[in-house]
Amino acid sequence: MPFSLHFSRTPLITAPSPLSKPFFLVPYYHTLHAPKSPLCSSMEHALTHQGKQEAFDRRPEDSQTLPLGLRRDAMPSHVAVIMDGNRRWARLRDLPVRSGYEAGVESLRKIVEICCKWGIKVLSVFAFSSDNWFRPKVEVEFLMSLFERGMQEDTGIFFRENIRISVIGDLTKLPKALQELMVNLEEATKNNTRFQLIVAVSYSGHYDVVQACQRLALKAKCGLIEPSDINVSLMEQELETNCTEFPHPDLLIRTSGEFRISNFMLWQLAYTELFFAQSLWPDFGEAEFLKALLAFQQRQRRYGGVNKKLYLAIGVLESTCTEHIFCSAI
Repeated sequence: MPFSLHFSRTPLITAPSPLSKPFFLVPYYHTLHAPKSPLCSSMEHALTHQGKQEAFDRRPEDSQTLPLGLRRDAMPSHVAVIMDGNRRWARLRDLPVRSGYEAGVESLRKIVEICCKWGIKVLSVFAFSSDNWFRPKVEVEFLMSLFERGMQEDTGIFFRENIRISVIGDLTKLPKALQELMVNLEEATKNNTRFQLIVAVSYSGHYDVVQACQRLALKAKCGLIEPSDINVSLMEQELETNCTEFPHPDLLIRTSGEFRISNFMLWQLAYTELFFAQSLWPDFGEAEFLKALLAFQQRQRRYGGVNKKLYLAIGVLESTCTEHIFCSAI
């Protein structure tokens, strides 16, 4: 059965437009560690009477043919996207800003569908940064309402298509109803395995690292660990991306011609391949995504060392030369 992601026209998530404001620190609580509230009646109804029944009826996922030139064995497991350019797209067309966000959501839906078809496991999107709270109150309230309406309407779709939703960021600043809805959505889809969509809302890469340090410091203070025990592995267990099997994006895409990562997943992007697209996010579709993936597959990822295949080839050559010299000496 071909993949079908029939979302409502109401936007689900929007693109950030990072501001050059001072870093904004806010109390930070990881919602994945918070007690899960009972499912709201509408979501429970969707899962019990629609999603669960469809889970029994779900057929095996289709084996999709990849576009020419794209190799399945070199496909990134985790792609992160900074969806920039929604407002500029609207202004260039003399449209209200909300039209840009709506068009941007349509682009996101297409990318989610493509990821599922082509075998990408995780897509992380920067939906709303901690700096975006400095935007006009009317705009912020509009965005919050879009989050809430979109998630309410699309819960059944995510469950039916076997998509897991995770939300990272400081949700304590969001409206209470939206906080509860996001936590419920995470809980409802946590066992879905086809694809994971990670939505960064009220997120800051700086504070993601800070809150991880605070958690480790508290554990050390309580005697649960020794300061000398703190290493990369323990650090990553406390980062927001501990919600996924693939916490490090293989590829980061930023649209709209901007060449910066704007405080997004600073720790996690240490060895990520970067791709900067000129197109504004609402114009970013399959062709642009394919171009980014092809560029990714042409790169040699060395992680601070040398290319693995080249390293092995050199090792064989050196071994052969050494053996030849040794035999000649005898």
